[in-house]
Amino acid sequence: MKKEKTVDFHIKWAWHSISRMYNAYAGRFDITMAIGYVLLNIDLDEGTPATKIGPLLGMEPRSLVRMLKSLEERGLIRREVDGNDKRFVRIYLTDEGKAKREMARDGVILFNNMIREKIPLDKLVVFFDVIKEINRMVEEENARIKATETEELSLD
Repeated sequence: MKKEKTVDFHIKWAWHSISRMYNAYAGRFDITMAIGYVLLNIDLDEGTPATKIGPLLGMEPRSLVRMLKSLEERGLIRREVDGNDKRFVRIYLTDEGKAKREMARDGVILFNNMIREKIPLDKLVVFFDVIKEINRMVEEENARIKATETEELSLD
């Protein structure tokens, strides 16, 4: 099968194009797409537990720790021990972080408006249905693989 005929090729190709576009946009504000996504996923009022940010973005714990440290050093976030449970740390945006978050948000809105202007709603509905189904199938396969690996480990 030629790569151009595989589903994953087109998903990855589109994502890389979108990623380059977002990074070019974000670079004008001295941030990256990854920084923008982290900032967009921090609750403005309640903050967000540090442990919840990684899964929201699909980041590995080590990458998330580096990212949060960098954001804190740049003055975009602050960490606070949770008032109810001292074991948890909540991440809050600073004023500068909120400003950068708005810039990232504007970029996402611009892109989505551009897509919605050029692609008819009925096609977008089909796209969303298909991508949700692909994600569901991938999650099922990941769960099956993980279960098989656990079984194999317990047999050793």
